[in-house]
Amino acid sequence: MSEMRTRTVKDYSNAPLCLSGRGVTRAFGLGEKRKLAVDHVDFDFHEGEFVSIVGESGSGKTTLSKMLLGLLNLTEGQILFQGKPRDISTGRKQREYWKGIQAIFQDPFSSFNVFHKIDSVLLDCIHMRGGRHLSKEKKIEMMTEACSFVNLKFAELTNKYPFELSGGQMQRLMIARIFLLKPRILLADEPTSMVDACSRATILDMLLDLRNETGMTIIFITHDIGLAYYISDTVYIMEHGRFVESGNAEEVILNPQAEYTKRLISDVPKIHEEWDLSTVDLLRAE
Repeated sequence: MSEMRTRTVKDYSNAPLCLSGRGVTRAFGLGEKRKLAVDHVDFDFHEGEFVSIVGESGSGKTTLSKMLLGLLNLTEGQILFQGKPRDISTGRKQREYWKGIQAIFQDPFSSFNVFHKIDSVLLDCIHMRGGRHLSKEKKIEMMTEACSFVNLKFAELTNKYPFELSGGQMQRLMIARIFLLKPRILLADEPTSMVDACSRATILDMLLDLRNETGMTIIFITHDIGLAYYISDTVYIMEHGRFVESGNAEEVILNPQAEYTKRLISDVPKIHEEWDLSTVDLLRAE
């Protein structure tokens, strides 16, 4: 099992901005059926910062992540990338944007093309970074280094398909892809939800190592406020499409102001205390 490291939090408020939003909104439906999945949110993500967006299912965090990636259009508002209004109006501009922002999703089994071998998956990353002209030996060296970074052996993966790996190995392979791509921003949407506790700690530590190694900004989408506290510099708490609280992880989680944040914290089971199941009964009644 991965040994839990000492928690360190840095203040990135004076670091350059890499991704910002003003009044970012996404509505679904029309008329009386119109629903705001993301409701006029503002955010500032800085270079090298580890940010968590925390909320229950249906809070809007995954919809927001798709807008950050450019997979969903904004109904209102504006997203700025590196201080300038984001322009993904054409396929070429969208591909250029994706060189700067990549994602890891919660389901590794649907994140790979089942017809592409692992060698091809990793080679595509090298080519995307302009390494198509490199020698075969150099490419193998880079793929070996990327796999080694996530405790995998490239020699044991070559000529295999991703579906031949375990869920934890596939998640690590996704991180190896990011190691090769080296985007400015990584969006990790519930990347540990489908793996066991041992693999979860390992993957979180790998994400921290990746941030420390490359200086990229990591946006971690999660429903687990405990994981957010362990891994984050900054936390945004999301309820019904809005940020109800945000700030330094220590301040938000150890001294919460919003009632929703307090409820999320109280819902985390504590081994040496009697569990409060009153919120469960309340949800059933609803």
